Amino acid sequence: MITPLAAAKAYAATQGAGGIPGADVAIQGSSFGDMLKNVMGDAMQTSKAAEAQMAAHVSGKAELIDVITAISSAEASLETVMAVRDQVISAYQEIMRMPI
Repeated sequence: MITPLAAAKAYAATQGAGGIPGADVAIQGSSFGDMLKNVMGDAMQTSKAAEAQMAAHVSGKAELIDVITAISSAEASLETVMAVRDQVISAYQEIMRMPI
């Protein structure tokens, strides 16, 4: 089972942020919302790519290893999105518990 921190570090490493989540976002000047939008778009693209590979395998146009690789990539992307979601919900709940 992958932990949320491990998922975030893995995602940061694949994005070239040098292990610092959000470092590339600060350089580009985009907002946190834009970053989340991009991550969700990437997750959707990997899911669609996995579906396309499955359909191609069913029709005999793709190898099984390609399908497994695409599904693994989609699964990792989904786990990353879920880890970020869980952390955002946790942070929101913590903020709501703070006294004013």
